[in-house]
Amino acid sequence: MGRFIYDTSANAVDIDDRTLAHLRIVMMNKLRRSEPFMFDVEVGDGSGRRSFWIHPAVALQFHFFGSRQPRINRHWIEALMLSASGPSGLSIVPEPEEPTPEKG
Repeated sequence: MGRFIYDTSANAVDIDDRTLAHLRIVMMNKLRRSEPFMFDVEVGDGSGRRSFWIHPAVALQFHFFGSRQPRINRHWIEALMLSASGPSGLSIVPEPEEPTPEKG
């Protein structure tokens, strides 16, 4: 289980390492393009949802507790990027299955 930290540790949400790795790629790509966006996430303790306005001027931290880099699913990155660019902003969408390579 990793942790997304927005500005200070008081603004932190626990997120699975694999999911957090994908969110990191999406957020860094959006911010690299100077595209601020809303990030809406369920709070891990079941107390509801939190929304963060993600902007280049605010410090972000991605704290991974696992020792290995998770395998990245390009299709999930694309789905998350679509979500981040939509009117409601980024939310964690289910991971799509990666197509199996055709043998030929």
